[in-house]
Amino acid sequence: MAVKILAVRGLSYSYPDGQTALRDVSFGIDEGETLAVIGPNGAGKSTLLLHLVGLLSAAAGSIEVLGMPLKKENLKNIRRAVGLVFQDPDDQLFCPTVFDDVAFGPLNLGLSSEEVHRAVESALAMVGMTGAAKRTSHHLSLGERKRIALACVLASSPSLLVLDEPSANLDPGGKWELVELLRRLDAPKIIVTHDLDFVSELATRVMVMDRGEVVALGGVGEILSDHKLLAAHRLRRPAG
Repeated sequence: MAVKILAVRGLSYSYPDGQTALRDVSFGIDEGETLAVIGPNGAGKSTLLLHLVGLLSAAAGSIEVLGMPLKKENLKNIRRAVGLVFQDPDDQLFCPTVFDDVAFGPLNLGLSSEEVHRAVESALAMVGMTGAAKRTSHHLSLGERKRIALACVLASSPSLLVLDEPSANLDPGGKWELVELLRRLDAPKIIVTHDLDFVSELATRVMVMDRGEVVALGGVGEILSDHKLLAAHRLRRPAG
């Protein structure tokens, strides 16, 4: 039987003030899947993503990536396998040039100079930013910076892409360009978003979270057509 890309079982976590952020969260990801995680503000969606790369540690439950338990000894390999793209690209772009930003991951993997250059060129091509290597990241538009942040992750060839609110603050044109870009990427994906039009275009499954719990998990059509479910968790269904 094929190893799951990601298996999360019974994950629970509370903030230092005692507020519960995750309660018994379980789900998995297989090859070829795009899972959209939706829910109101404070549902625990972003907290969940931080657990997937070991930036937070659960009080209970387990996470496995490619069959590797999320433990200290596996953390380097798991962070290579799980490419996390933050909502704000400026949280990932901190180097003098686009090349330096995108090369950061491959360099930390110990790749040779030639391999790093190939990885950067390939990642920039995948996000439609060929020729941008010498530019300054912070002089780019928001849509361009989001592409470069994605390229930073793709340069390390992750097995799973995890994106936090990728369409946030983009104009309609930028949002649909991002949809087309993500469609072309083969890696399985987890996309946290409030944008249900985005979900309907990209996802193969949808997980609804509220108050730290998984309240529904199913196919896109099943979840997005359940108007009572969406309304109960402060979500608005796509116009179509």
